[in-house]
Amino acid sequence: MSARLSLFIGILCISIFPVLVRSTPISGVSDAFYRLSLATLLIWPYVLIRRKWNPETLRYWKPITVCGIFFASDIAVWNLSIQYSSATQASLLTNLSPIWVGIWAFLFMPEKPTRYFWLGTALALVGLVLLMGVETFLTLKIDKGFGLGVLSGLFYAGYIIVSKSVLRQLPILSFMTGSMTVSSLYLGGLCWALGEPLWGFDGRIWASLAVQALVCQLLGWFSVSHALQHIAAQRVSLSLLSQAVVTGVLAWLLIDERITAQMIMGGIVVLVGIAITFRRTHGL
Repeated sequence: MSARLSLFIGILCISIFPVLVRSTPISGVSDAFYRLSLATLLIWPYVLIRRKWNPETLRYWKPITVCGIFFASDIAVWNLSIQYSSATQASLLTNLSPIWVGIWAFLFMPEKPTRYFWLGTALALVGLVLLMGVETFLTLKIDKGFGLGVLSGLFYAGYIIVSKSVLRQLPILSFMTGSMTVSSLYLGGLCWALGEPLWGFDGRIWASLAVQALVCQLLGWFSVSHALQHIAAQRVSLSLLSQAVVTGVLAWLLIDERITAQMIMGGIVVLVGIAITFRRTHGL
């Protein structure tokens, strides 16, 4: 499978996650725990039976632990952001991560962002403003949901940067298994410390959690991890911004969140900005 097709599939799978969280009436931290723990319980038997576990994985336990904590924190904070705001806004804010990834790559990574990346990022951010509404930025209405969304983006960026380096050394399944195990343990401890509910849910909630684990986590992040092995981290992070567009459409179709002509225009601008970053240049 080509890296770009893999990235496209990953974006589709991840895009439904905010809609599921918005319509699943449990704690955002509990939701995150079950998304990661159910996925972990499913992936371990597969990698062991099919002999996909690479013993060399244990040599990289430090960055894998960092990835697991960053990813778990991103999901938990993102879930809370969705519950305090809207599925579309939370997706947009967490996907400010391309800015942080681009700055990190410029300062510390040998693979520097090209001029097309910065041009595409600027255009995508214009689309972001249109999608969220210009008045939000002009009046600086910063509330709890807004702050949590931005914090989620920082965790998101950290995960992408660290996982990119680990995936150069390890197979995808070994990396995902180790990282999700750390995430599950971390979120389990967090749920215990905060006294978050972990049982007593009805069948509809369990079905939503199962879809999150299978589609959003396993299929979605396997596809994104495959793309990260072949595409620059800053390009992947910016491409993931398009999930806000898909989430907006899904939220409109499934949970009746309003979508306007301005949001449609903003989505188009975001996608054009992403397309520009995939152009190649020489010397920059």
